[in-house]
Amino acid sequence: MGELFNKKWIPHPTTKPHSFLPCNFHPHFYYLLIPPNTTFFSPPTPLFLFAFTNSIMPAGSAFPLHNKKPNLPHQMDNLSHDVLRHILSRLPISSLIRFQYVCRSWRLLAQNPQFLDQHENFRCLIFHCDYPIRNHLCFVDFPAFKQQKQPVKRISTPFSATMPEYDVVGSCNGFLCLSDSLYNEKLFIYNPFTRDYLELPKTKEFPNPDVVCGIGFHPQTKQFKVIKIVYSRGFRRIQRRVHHSDVQIFTLGSSNWRSVGRISHHLAHGQSQAIVNGRLHWVSLPRRHHHGRTIVSFDLATEEFIDIPKPDYGSLSRCNYHLVILNGCLSAAVYCTHGKMEIWIMEQYGVKESWVKRFNIGAYMPKSIKQEASEISFKVSKIVLRSKIVKVVCILKSGEILLEYRNRALVLFNPTTGKFMDVIFEGMPNWFHTVVHFGSLNRIDSLFE
Repeated sequence: MGELFNKKWIPHPTTKPHSFLPCNFHPHFYYLLIPPNTTFFSPPTPLFLFAFTNSIMPAGSAFPLHNKKPNLPHQMDNLSHDVLRHILSRLPISSLIRFQYVCRSWRLLAQNPQFLDQHENFRCLIFHCDYPIRNHLCFVDFPAFKQQKQPVKRISTPFSATMPEYDVVGSCNGFLCLSDSLYNEKLFIYNPFTRDYLELPKTKEFPNPDVVCGIGFHPQTKQFKVIKIVYSRGFRRIQRRVHHSDVQIFTLGSSNWRSVGRISHHLAHGQSQAIVNGRLHWVSLPRRHHHGRTIVSFDLATEEFIDIPKPDYGSLSRCNYHLVILNGCLSAAVYCTHGKMEIWIMEQYGVKESWVKRFNIGAYMPKSIKQEASEISFKVSKIVLRSKIVKVVCILKSGEILLEYRNRALVLFNPTTGKFMDVIFEGMPNWFHTVVHFGSLNRIDSLFE
């Protein structure tokens, strides 16, 4: 490795345009190293970026350093945006973070929300853990499932002193929404990879509140909105519980919350939101004289609640299921008997007849849970108390389905073969809630433009 850093790489006139040969070191340029005899735009070709500047060279370096001419442009500045876009699309989010430190123009490029779409390689898994004591976040790059040797990396939360315990409300366009799980007072919008955050103003206070939150972005209005549904619990003389609701909306870029009325359904606290077609979706709690549950959507443009139709047949008439977005479609994972699960997909949004049972998942027990089945332990964790037996996290490009078991283990399920594979990363927390997140380097200010 030392020999590699003692050489530089520049284009050689006698070779192919994208083959590079070593030459004497020059301290003022950035160089792109690509394996020779390869085509630049071939997907399997790995790319390596090496940057050498005066600012990062160690003191006492053997390389002679000279003062850089003030108007000398970098050779990498001559690369077109299409080439740089192609490079960026191959990098995971952890490499994209280092990419911005190469030079100022690259940093501006990486932070431009209009330049990069939510590419598959920018997707990562964020683990929220509140055990044994303090809440913390960590992540792992998404393309690492087959290698599993990649360590989990810790994410710093600069507001942990003011909000030590929190819930992850959801992820949207590179930002997380975190809510205070102790007092239901604070809400933060946070980019975990830039540490840029915004504390939202406090809302109207209610006695004994039960709060359900959501965050979303509407592609037509180009607005980020945070929704907060507050249920105040009261009791009549006959001791029957009464819930009064108030729906409040905060549009990022504004200064105050707006009340838009009430909601007739009581949504389950702590469930993950599902956003598709500019709408947030939740599952309601069962009513007293109605055993089924309703899929409720909130349109971020019209700010209205709409019930999503379900089929009159099949397992979706049951109470125990959760929502997830698979391949861009609203989906429901239904718990069946004997530890089995069915996944129903709404192939055409809003059309009742388009619900199709797509996957059947058999019963499985991960090895890590088997090993602790006989151990007696008491976990002081809100995540564990709200845990599901099995949660569908997402579907991979390979068609495999990522599952989370009891907030304790990750498992890949292959629908073609019906086989399961335990997924273990180095440094994974013992108890966690998994969130699929598209990483970005966008700042909070970009949401107001």
